[in-house]
Amino acid sequence: MKTKIENKKLLALITELMKAEKDIWKKAAKELSKPTRRRPQVNVSKIEEHVNDGETVLVPGKLLGSGHISKKVDVAAFACSNSAKALIEECGGKIMSIEELMKANPEGKNVRILV
Repeated sequence: MKTKIENKKLLALITELMKAEKDIWKKAAKELSKPTRRRPQVNVSKIEEHVNDGETVLVPGKLLGSGHISKKVDVAAFACSNSAKALIEECGGKIMSIEELMKANPEGKNVRILV
């Protein structure tokens, strides 16, 4: 049984991502199209483990604040907990929406997707 996405903001974002020419945005749209329970939930500890200092990360789901981080990274996520935002900004990083990242970097260069 297929469910219908009722969140208008999410539906608009998925539509915009699918129109983009680059595969990175289509992959993000595919992840965001999943049911809420199956969307990625990434902790900052996973960013610490898999991402280098100065990189940009795309989380097509929710960013959570479990763990610690010592790297300065820019993170674009659909949703972000307050504790995750505080940890990222404490290290000099930046939190942004997926729309902001797509406008700033339409080619998707040097962006890593974490799921």
